Amino acid sequence: MHKKPYLNLIGLAYRARKCSLGEETIIRDIQEGRAKLVLLANDTGKQTKKKLTDKCHFYNVPLYVVDDDRDTLSKAVGKTDRVAIAILDDGFAKKFKTLLN
Repeated sequence: MHKKPYLNLIGLAYRARKCSLGEETIIRDIQEGRAKLVLLANDTGKQTKKKLTDKCHFYNVPLYVVDDDRDTLSKAVGKTDRVAIAILDDGFAKKFKTLLN
């Protein structure tokens, strides 16, 4: 059990297939209007961070830089080296907003 409830929610969203991983996939989901919210690890590289931040601003998708690193974010979905996660479901996105604000 994680100390931070949003990490459990990431795992749930992933198992429910309501999130996307990987920079290219996330950008496509932002552009095509599927991404409802994007979570970024606090140790995301400058270029990736800028690219995702710019896309989110342009397409009006909320972006949260969480206070966890890529390892913690990756463990939440059972993968390695994940710095960003896009949430593709309104219900999950709403819940993340309440947990992260």
